Amino acid sequence: MKLNTVKKGFAFCTFFLAMAFSVLGQTETEKEKIKQLEIQRQVDRQRAQSMKLDSAVILMNQGNYQAADEKFLTILRSVKSVPSDITFYFGKNSYFLGKYKQSVDWLNKYIQLKGTAGQFSQESISLKQKAEVELLKEKEQEAKQALQVFSQDYDIDCGPMGKVTCPVCNGTTVIIKKSYISNTYKTCTYCNLKGVLSCEDYNKLLKGELKPSSN
Repeated sequence: MKLNTVKKGFAFCTFFLAMAFSVLGQTETEKEKIKQLEIQRQVDRQRAQSMKLDSAVILMNQGNYQAADEKFLTILRSVKSVPSDITFYFGKNSYFLGKYKQSVDWLNKYIQLKGTAGQFSQESISLKQKAEVELLKEKEQEAKQALQVFSQDYDIDCGPMGKVTCPVCNGTTVIIKKSYISNTYKTCTYCNLKGVLSCEDYNKLLKGELKPSSN
């Protein structure tokens, strides 16, 4: 009787262990399937991004820079980690669009990532130098435009009082010239000892048309 009971108990334990190993095996198999699916998703995402990048590069090489720019931006918005090739292509396309500051920034990123040994390193260095030259021209042009605006013949509104503090003597009526030895004091000949200028005289002074008085 006892022998049969032991046999039944052993058989039950064997069955239980078999079931446990079976469930464990299924769990490991499921984990492996999930892992493989995630790997496949990553591969699919990379393939899709590669196709988009190829499409953008084709547009750029065809001279369709604006359409290429839109595709590059779509890729950049969809990735957390930017592939080095995109930094080169986006920088290059930005140069052709005349976005020189943006071009320098992205080409610099490629050079920082790849140094001088990257596939596009030499072209990146060459394009960056060209973009920097154009960027300098832009800044010089902006400075000239600003100068043109301020040098035009505008009259300044002096407000309801119609007067402003004399900018020559800062309202003191005295002009002080400092030297290493001593200071020289001279009466301001523009405001006539008033310390202020009329709006008309102030605008003449700005244009270099106001003559000092002989007093």
